[in-house]
Amino acid sequence: MTNDLYAVVGNPISHSKSPRIHSLFAQHAGEAVEYTAIQAPLDDFAGTVRNFFDHGGMGLNVTVPFKEQAWSLAQRRTPEAEKAGAANTLWIDSEGRLMADNTDGKGLVTDLIRNHRVDLRDKRILVLGAGGAVRGVLGPLIAAQPAAITLTNRTVSKARALVDLFRAGAGQTTLSAHGFEEVDSAFDVIINGTSASLQGDLPPISATVIGADTVVYDMMYSPTTTTFNQWALDLGATRVFDGLGMLVEQAAESFCIWRGVRPETAAVMDILRND
Repeated sequence: MTNDLYAVVGNPISHSKSPRIHSLFAQHAGEAVEYTAIQAPLDDFAGTVRNFFDHGGMGLNVTVPFKEQAWSLAQRRTPEAEKAGAANTLWIDSEGRLMADNTDGKGLVTDLIRNHRVDLRDKRILVLGAGGAVRGVLGPLIAAQPAAITLTNRTVSKARALVDLFRAGAGQTTLSAHGFEEVDSAFDVIINGTSASLQGDLPPISATVIGADTVVYDMMYSPTTTTFNQWALDLGATRVFDGLGMLVEQAAESFCIWRGVRPETAAVMDILRND
């Protein structure tokens, strides 16, 4: 019996943990899956996707810089993908249509609520950044029913644009947009959706946003404490988390879409932490 073929596609792609994660999922779940990494040419993502599915591929994860192109290629999108304006999961449905989902937000919320026991309901959440990563997680964050989500960004107009996009479906959650320097009160939860940590930098945010009980989450992940999380620890935060759990949980959502089985994630996270 041959294994069903899945892959992650991006450029560059050699750093991706997805093959390791999905191989562990398949092993633990007893699923006959082969999962590889594909580096698509920057000018022919569509051709790479077409070739993959034409040759028997069953599902694709999509990473930078192709998530928006994946969204555009899809013939049908889930509501999460539709609102996110980007897709990280592709598959072909029973009618031969290219389907797209965005599981990033579900991965983030699952990691916070289930893995770290962070209750988001009625909480005040500060989100740093207003790029594609933040847009991809806002829908599921709102669905967790926090009291308020404050978006901060260097270019305030980008944060305002996201507020306008998501306000109609925000229910009782108050959405607002500000510049980095304009927020100075403590929040219950702070989520860093910028890539500043990857360069060892910090967003220009006031230390006063960290309170005694503030939960801090950096969507970036690192073998050591991220720059942002170290900043929060230095200010007295006691609960700081990086994005490895989000990475694993969003992958689990993709695996479930494709295979109908939601894999166990805790053991996989432990293995990755010790790799």
